[in-house]
Amino acid sequence: MYYLLENDFPSLEYADPNGLIAIGGNLSTPMILNAYTSGIFPWYSEDEPILWYSPNPRCVLYPSKVHVSKTMKQVLQRHTFDFTTNNCFEEVIKNCKKGRENSGTWLGDDMIEAYTRLHKEGYAHSIEVWQNNELVGGLYGLAIGKAFFGESMFSLCKNASKAGLVFLCSFLEEEGYEIIDCQVSNPHLISMGAEEIERNRFIQELKRSLI
Repeated sequence: MYYLLENDFPSLEYADPNGLIAIGGNLSTPMILNAYTSGIFPWYSEDEPILWYSPNPRCVLYPSKVHVSKTMKQVLQRHTFDFTTNNCFEEVIKNCKKGRENSGTWLGDDMIEAYTRLHKEGYAHSIEVWQNNELVGGLYGLAIGKAFFGESMFSLCKNASKAGLVFLCSFLEEEGYEIIDCQVSNPHLISMGAEEIERNRFIQELKRSLI
């Protein structure tokens, strides 16, 4: 049984096997922040109501444990890419949408509007990857406390998204961030050092990083 949201989320124990925990609500800043700090995130297509998830296991990446392959080290040493932060957030998130259109995007206009608002309010941030002054990759997510909640990334040339993730991990480690929430695992993330942990452990680590 799923729970229609009004002002708050149900206990995580009510999530179904896929992690779906609630349907409805809105994408206001208070609701989104409440969700992320509770280990929940929105994930749905434009033709669906707002769906909220808290999967078990949870995919995370500890900034100090990012895996940088020999090839990637060479790419970075050659200064193939340049990096900026929060330089063109809207361009990054729109490119993330384009990159998912052929596979069924969950990044609809309402999500773009909500996260752009969060960026203006200081919660959502972007990493931009440049090559010859052209934007070739990037990622965005939310920073709350010492936790970073990765949302999506895009790449227009080989290694751009990987380089962006390595840059993000280096930046976050320098700033004392403890964990990157990757939400759901995929081979790309696992190859970069991400791992799956039990949801209860994730919530414990998340709470510590939010203090």
